[in-house]
Amino acid sequence: MSEIQRPLPKPTPETQHFWDGCKEGELRLQRCSKCAETWFPPRPFCPSCACREVEVYKASGKATLLSYVISHRGHPGFGKEPYAIAVVELEEGVKMMSNIVDCPQTPEALVLDMPLEVTFEQQARDENIFIPLFKPAEG
Repeated sequence: MSEIQRPLPKPTPETQHFWDGCKEGELRLQRCSKCAETWFPPRPFCPSCACREVEVYKASGKATLLSYVISHRGHPGFGKEPYAIAVVELEEGVKMMSNIVDCPQTPEALVLDMPLEVTFEQQARDENIFIPLFKPAEG
């Protein structure tokens, strides 16, 4: 369980499936039943065709590193500096902003297009909240 004091999300009816999935170790996305568009963040309708027939499904959890910045300025919500703030592209084609963990926070270690996999961090202030983070893929 993390001792870092991250800002915690407040699940809403539209996002509850996502946070429930994180608690169960699953990264859940939404897909349109009409046009098959996948998106993130969660919303009750398709951003492409506005259809409200939405399917929730388990994503692979695999991603690649698209972009990042290394912050050398401490913040109680993100641990000791430096830490990477990254944009990752999931195998399903959507992009997420997250942190990269379990590797040095240096340009030499954080290589663009490197394969990543999701991991979940339980929050000490609310044991029902698990934050999705990404780490270098094993293998």
